[in-house]
Amino acid sequence: MKRALLAVLALLLLLVGILVVRTLHFGSRQAPAEPAEPFSVDVPAAAGRLAQALRHRTVAASDGTSGEDAAFQALHAQLVAQFPLVHAQLGHEAVGAHSHLYTWEGSEPGLKPVLLMGHLDVVPAEAEATWSHPPFGGEVADGYVHGRGALDDKGSVLAILEAVEGLLAQGHRPRRTVLLAFGADEEVGGRDGAAQVARLLLERGTRLESVLDEGGPIGVGLVPGVAAPVALVGVAEKGSARLELRVRSAGGHASMPPPQTAAGILARALVRIEEHPFEAGLRGATRGLFEYVAPEMEFGMRLLFANTWLFAPLIERKMAATPSTNASIRTTTAATMLEGSPKPNVLPSQARAVLNVRPLPGDSLEAVRDRVREAVDDARVELSIEGDEASPVSRLDTEGWRQLQRSIRQVFPEALVAPFLTVAATDARHFYPLSDSVYRFMPVRMTRDDLARMHGRDERLSVEGYAAAIRFYAQYLRNTTR
Repeated sequence: MKRALLAVLALLLLLVGILVVRTLHFGSRQAPAEPAEPFSVDVPAAAGRLAQALRHRTVAASDGTSGEDAAFQALHAQLVAQFPLVHAQLGHEAVGAHSHLYTWEGSEPGLKPVLLMGHLDVVPAEAEATWSHPPFGGEVADGYVHGRGALDDKGSVLAILEAVEGLLAQGHRPRRTVLLAFGADEEVGGRDGAAQVARLLLERGTRLESVLDEGGPIGVGLVPGVAAPVALVGVAEKGSARLELRVRSAGGHASMPPPQTAAGILARALVRIEEHPFEAGLRGATRGLFEYVAPEMEFGMRLLFANTWLFAPLIERKMAATPSTNASIRTTTAATMLEGSPKPNVLPSQARAVLNVRPLPGDSLEAVRDRVREAVDDARVELSIEGDEASPVSRLDTEGWRQLQRSIRQVFPEALVAPFLTVAATDARHFYPLSDSVYRFMPVRMTRDDLARMHGRDERLSVEGYAAAIRFYAQYLRNTTR
């Protein structure tokens, strides 16, 4: 017995030793960076130009609604007038209905171009009378630029143009060609804008050094256990698909129902789907997030993430308890639409449900359909799925990643840089055939309150934050094109 206890104690001490040693060797992944080069910004003038852009009601066309063509045309006319050097020295191509591709030729055409992206369309503003400032008023007040699109995503587009205009005024000549792509239908899928730009470049045989689109912000208080702001760079995004379940029956009068109606069969299928969620996994971009931020946490948290070989199930259970973090570790399904009989006393001849599915990278739509069919386990339920696959995961060992991380650290030295999984869809997903360095980042500090304003009420961008975004894009262009 004594020998057995000593053996157990020795094993425990060995385990503790392994855990501690791995934790002590779990070093920082934050790249050192020199201070950013000076870049002068006329902040009031820049804020005024953004405010004017927000006054254009550039809502993209979608099913059942037409696009605001006049608004897109007026916005482009504004950009031509306010960024004269960009429109005099860069090549310009109209793509689709209202999207644009600009080319800033580099002095060394053999180098692969870099692409900066953003989108000009916005979502509608609900309950406009309840906004503190009119959503399409484009007002500068109380240190903020107010209006729909300030954050998503005219702020990024105008900041990129401000940076390029300023660099042109300084006489900057890039060695590497710079492409600017501004879509006009990102909020409805990007198929007329970004997808066409990607197709055009692919037909020309273009291979991109890196792609930078809108994405994660510099999160303040967004990552539990991390006191410092975290620059969240999306390196992958989940897919988005429509999964339809359909049950057919003979119908008839509700006074003489069969043991199971079409609606009942469908309801059982939906319950089984919810009772059999997809397997959770700390992998890919989500694992990368913790590999980058955990070394900056207190010792106990570092110990957990330095030893995921042991603690991964514990971490996954904790993350699965909250919808926002649960979405980052598994493919999710959500029943959003139900349809049955048109009258209360008529049995449905068919019952239908639509689920929104968000596959993790690595889970194909075909695999999702098969997994749901297995969970439902009822041949009477017909299944079909259509939509966009999840993206690949961008590499973190490329020059594109190094220059992005360096640029962030130069302009925002207090921020940690970390990859993460984008759970929403962006235009960036269309460009994976052109580059393995596709990143999503918005150089703006945001709290949870700020995030709620995107697609919500009282969207705004601080004037100070907008100036910092302009300086970031200028530094990023310097770093990537010299």
